[in-house]
Amino acid sequence: MRFVIVTGMSGAGKSTTLKMMEDMGYFCVDNMPIPLMTKLTELLLIPNGEINKIALGLDIRSGQNLDELEDVLSGMDAARMDYEILFLDAADVVLIKRYKETRRKHPLSGGGRVEQGIGLERQKIGFLKKRADYILDTSRLLVRELKVKLDEIFVEDKEYRNLYITVLSFGFKYGIPNDADLVFDVRFLPNPYYIDELRSQSGNDKAVRDYVMDNATAKEFLDKLTDMIEFLIPYYVKEGKHQLVVAIGCTGGKHRSVTLTNELFERMNAGDGAYGLKKEHRDIEKDAITKAK
Repeated sequence: MRFVIVTGMSGAGKSTTLKMMEDMGYFCVDNMPIPLMTKLTELLLIPNGEINKIALGLDIRSGQNLDELEDVLSGMDAARMDYEILFLDAADVVLIKRYKETRRKHPLSGGGRVEQGIGLERQKIGFLKKRADYILDTSRLLVRELKVKLDEIFVEDKEYRNLYITVLSFGFKYGIPNDADLVFDVRFLPNPYYIDELRSQSGNDKAVRDYVMDNATAKEFLDKLTDMIEFLIPYYVKEGKHQLVVAIGCTGGKHRSVTLTNELFERMNAGDGAYGLKKEHRDIEKDAITKAK
């Protein structure tokens, strides 16, 4: 029997997650009154029953009953009932944007601003995040990427680490990414833009990659950058960080930053898989779009 409590911040993807887990064969119940939770688990956790995978969705909509949840979980611990907690999170700025796009009202905002409701929600469900077995930050996850992570945890039973790292290229002329944790400037490297045959290409093309990396400075920088990030990762994990964005920038975000992002991603991807990893090129197409206008 596998019993998973799916919870987290409103707008972080709980409903989508429950639909995916239903497709995985889980019996899903969303937003059940907490006082009934113990009775449900007792009924469903009967040995040799037909249901062997349960996902229970809980969030701030449980209202005052949410205060009772910690006692219920403690009681389940005392009774040695096995359960797992999946906590879905996202950066405040991402949650606010999602609420604006859907024109939904935050459950705790009342007549006030969405960000006030988000702050209050973080306070109320903070104890669940501390108890969580898995924390997924969906700030930068596409729906298909969320599905892959859920499959790894609940279908393939892979060992999961709560840190997810995004290596991101960008152009300084389009602004530094708001969610960047670490920002590195590679404008000191030779610029392929001034080479006629390379200008229209990007760091994804071999000719540009070779031009950028064919010097001792670029290679030494990559070595030192990789060493520093690998040094920092255990400390970020220790501090409870779950999403790390490493941003590498050049002037337009098309040549040098893309090349170094690809190189850093390849080195980190060759590691022991102790963290989730993805790469993203934010501004790689913007130069062409700007010139077309």
